[in-house]
Amino acid sequence: MPVIIFEGPKLTVEQKEELIKLFTSAAEKVTGIKREAFIVLIKENEPDNIGVGGEPLSKRLRRTK
Repeated sequence: MPVIIFEGPKLTVEQKEELIKLFTSAAEKVTGIKREAFIVLIKENEPDNIGVGGEPLSKRLRRTK
């Protein structure tokens, strides 16, 4: 079974449903594999758990606000 993995910020239930629907549809269209075969994993990452340029993403985001 093909697996599609999305890693990003916290999402609403509605956003997750939309991503799953769109990723699956696009993958089916491009590959010709039936949609029932696809697994979509959504991994939500807190900005404190992501490092960019040697510092936590949460710190960088605070500076841009």
